Amino acid sequence: MNIGINARHLINGKLEGIGWYSYEILKRLIVLRPKDQFFFFYDRKTTPLIEGDNVTNVIVSPQARHPILFNIWYNYSLPILFKKHQIDFFFSPDGFLSLRSDIPQIGVIHDLNFEHYPEDLPKRVVKYYKKNMPLFAKKASSIVTVSSFSKYDICEKYNISKEKVKVIYNGGNKAYKPVGNQKRNQFLKDKNNTRPYFIYVGSLHKRKNVERMLSAFKKFNEQNNSSYDFVIIGEPMWKRQLNLDGLLENVCFLGRKSGEELSEWIACSSALVYVSYFEGFGLPVLEGMMSGVPVVTSNVTSMPEVGGKAVIYTDPFSVDSIKEGLETSVLEGSFENYRNLGLKQAEKFSWDYSANQIANLLFEKTY
Repeated sequence: MNIGINARHLINGKLEGIGWYSYEILKRLIVLRPKDQFFFFYDRKTTPLIEGDNVTNVIVSPQARHPILFNIWYNYSLPILFKKHQIDFFFSPDGFLSLRSDIPQIGVIHDLNFEHYPEDLPKRVVKYYKKNMPLFAKKASSIVTVSSFSKYDICEKYNISKEKVKVIYNGGNKAYKPVGNQKRNQFLKDKNNTRPYFIYVGSLHKRKNVERMLSAFKKFNEQNNSSYDFVIIGEPMWKRQLNLDGLLENVCFLGRKSGEELSEWIACSSALVYVSYFEGFGLPVLEGMMSGVPVVTSNVTSMPEVGGKAVIYTDPFSVDSIKEGLETSVLEGSFENYRNLGLKQAEKFSWDYSANQIANLLFEKTY
């Protein structure tokens, strides 16, 4: 069987949320389905992150980075290549499908943030999503989503049957793991002048709630007469849309990190803070638990589903609530308690299991 893959987000050196999802699932999928041929459709030249004897990389014009170009790429360019390469099935990790092709398609819809908070995105993008995502949901042979919260949201908003939507959770990269006290102390000495720090990992998108997070951090330091730092790791895009005036004392933006360096920064922190007000999953919550540090997160959308009883919950719309979460995370005994709870909860999530579920779904829909 020839399987077409939407590889638009699989860009070497620029992986974000859906890009990492694509990488973790697809590198396993080609191994699980060795007799199938995979055609990775990119919209730009890039050094492939995933290679194999059963993988063919195809560059498709134009670069789809605008709603008008989305329409051309998915509805005109792809159908031509589906016929050329005799594609039997199309799998799309970002949920975008070809409305002008009749081959079976599975889309992964991670969340419907744009339906709830349209003001957080450019108007032209929201317009495209609101018009097309319901059409993609109806077009799909099956829909994969990453939490029961998102499944309910998709079914409710788009009147989709529950049977059509399958929840397959994200997993966590095995690079995230706890470190011992000696390594932690040495890391703090080498990287941060022995000062303890909280850490946030992710983009600076509006829904990530960075303004309230840093307001809470400022209050935490002032009211507790403490000298913690706050380390932010992630793509600085969207930063100019935030109002961070007066909130940057003891805050360090490190930009993009990955691999062992990122895992060390998380594992040596006092707590990972992720108080986004809307998520389909919330991968950093899982990564913090895997790293053996307390996690301070939101009590809304998918986060309670991921964190279970192993994390510290806050109201993401209340600076005081977030501040209290920070205080709880550094109480005597909190670190060991939440380390043990988090490591146990994290065992419930696995990329291997997730990829197997998707491979089985492909098999069900094609045979």
